[in-house]
Amino acid sequence: MAEFPHLLAPLALGPITVPNRIVSSGHDTVMVDHGRVTDQLVAYHEARARGGAGMIVVQVAGVHPSARYTSHVLMADDDGCVPGFARLAAAVAPYATVLVGQLFHPGREVAESPEGPSPVAWAPSARPTERFAVMPRALSGAEIAEIVDAYGAAAARLVAAGLAGVEVVASHGYLPAQFLNPHANVRADAYGGGPRQRRRFLAEVLASVRGRVGPGAVVGLRLSLDEHDPAGLPEHEAVAAALALASEGLLDYLSVTTGTSATLRGSGHIVPEMSERAGYVAGAAGRLRAQVRVPVMVAGRINQPQDAERILAAGEADACVMTRALICDPEMPAKAAAGREEEIRACVACNQACIGHFQAGVPISCIQHPETGRELRYGAPHPARGRRDVLVVGAGPAGLKAAAVAGARGHRVRIVEAAAVPGGQVRLAARLPGRDEFAGVIDNLLGEAQRAGAAWEFGRRLDANDVARAGADAVIVATGARPYRPDLEILGDPAVLSAWEVLEDPERCARGRWAIVDWRGDWVGVGMARLLAARGSSVVLATTGYGAGASLQQYVRDVALAALARAGVEVVPLVRPFGVDDDTLYLQHVLTEQPVLCAPVTGVVLATGHQANDELLGELVARGVPAAVGIGDCLAPRSVEEAVLEALVAADQI
Repeated sequence: MAEFPHLLAPLALGPITVPNRIVSSGHDTVMVDHGRVTDQLVAYHEARARGGAGMIVVQVAGVHPSARYTSHVLMADDDGCVPGFARLAAAVAPYATVLVGQLFHPGREVAESPEGPSPVAWAPSARPTERFAVMPRALSGAEIAEIVDAYGAAAARLVAAGLAGVEVVASHGYLPAQFLNPHANVRADAYGGGPRQRRRFLAEVLASVRGRVGPGAVVGLRLSLDEHDPAGLPEHEAVAAALALASEGLLDYLSVTTGTSATLRGSGHIVPEMSERAGYVAGAAGRLRAQVRVPVMVAGRINQPQDAERILAAGEADACVMTRALICDPEMPAKAAAGREEEIRACVACNQACIGHFQAGVPISCIQHPETGRELRYGAPHPARGRRDVLVVGAGPAGLKAAAVAGARGHRVRIVEAAAVPGGQVRLAARLPGRDEFAGVIDNLLGEAQRAGAAWEFGRRLDANDVARAGADAVIVATGARPYRPDLEILGDPAVLSAWEVLEDPERCARGRWAIVDWRGDWVGVGMARLLAARGSSVVLATTGYGAGASLQQYVRDVALAALARAGVEVVPLVRPFGVDDDTLYLQHVLTEQPVLCAPVTGVVLATGHQANDELLGELVARGVPAAVGIGDCLAPRSVEEAVLEALVAADQI
């Protein structure tokens, strides 16, 4: 409490009080079955309640059949939802956490339908959305009245199920925000025209909700203060709407964020990646808080309790939305309260397994903490039946996670690493522009392994004989991968370097015109392009995919593409490398097989993926060592997510 007096203080929200100022905002988990709450979703939120979150806002619940914006949206449009929400409320009830539901209608922001064909999207006016390329149908007056009533009915169901209240989503360009937005709402009736008319829909929604839940339930509103879109809701209009609605006594709190689902640039602020500074929306929240009488919550990359404490102490907000921080470390509030902040597993905003999983239609998780989303199986380490000696070969993310889990279960763990320091490829990846925070993955995993009692030995490469002499009961091989060099026809003596070689010594790339061959479409290709451009070179990024960064999560990719555009990087899509000579990179179009020449070039950097360092694993298997198991890139080169997940599974089975 002494370290975080503001963050850990209780907060009154209308008729309820939350025990601290740490909030998990509504976020789609893809843990829903045909619109209903599942055991997986219950276990997910119970873990965050047990970890000490002050308030949990359950993911968006569609209030009307037309609100199904994805195939896996949670629904509250009929009484059949009540038992599931009641199970969720009962699971959270033993803890001090306050549970609130989130009421939702996407309007024109419809991404998909459960069965495939595009549904009809409803909106205030027939104005298209840029990101999903949807042309909606304008709502009739009768349809507006039907949806307004549906908000109130859905709110009543959630409160009847045992939730403390509801939060109406008017953020990120969804239906209520579309009514507020003069660019999206061009109606000529009572719901369009001036600001007061455009507020009418949201005012009626809030009145319907308040009338159905009564004075004993909390009612909140989530709102984007800046949509980062020339055709978006301006900040002054959003603030004016918030002030007017709060003055009418319809709200107990405001939860403010930024961005919109309607555009590529605006959507990046829904889940901002690591290039945004911590708490970057706090200034706007503070300006609103100075004018409004209800508590204000703020979101926007607040991943550490010290950042939240600073925002609260400065009077910029009354509570902090720390959703990804809680995805990464559900016990973050309890650790902060116990003075164990050095043990907090900080989110690095990679967006890979949280929003990245959501956009892939699979349950969300965390690359650092794959237990998230898998609470039913890995909710807590189960003690080992007998203590065993475990040898872990390799101290990259896979090896560190394996050591942490095995040690936490009670085994004696020893890690042997060939390099002088831990980290593997993550240490190299963190040298790419805009990716320095990624090194936090290793810092977090290293701390977990140390606290689990693992012993260390660096600078030693083991062979099969060394492993045999170690006499371990179980051997986990996590020897990683090395750069893959494709078969190229090379004439003369051109400079052809791997991305690793450049990261280890950027001076090897003299200023000039460099070509980067990008096979995977991940951070390596775009990162190398940004690195060399920042060093004054002209850069061509030749990629096998339809565009640069094709395999990256959309919000991360969009930030990278903007950086490439600003740096003047030329992107050549749909090509594979064929050969190199002293001044030319020879490419082949992957669809037509026609030659594509890139000339002149000073040299070529290969971002062509990796191949497994599987020699030790192969030797152990050949010798019939039954206790040896491989994890991560030494099985098949992929990403940190797969490496850490496989480490969890392997260590859990010892």
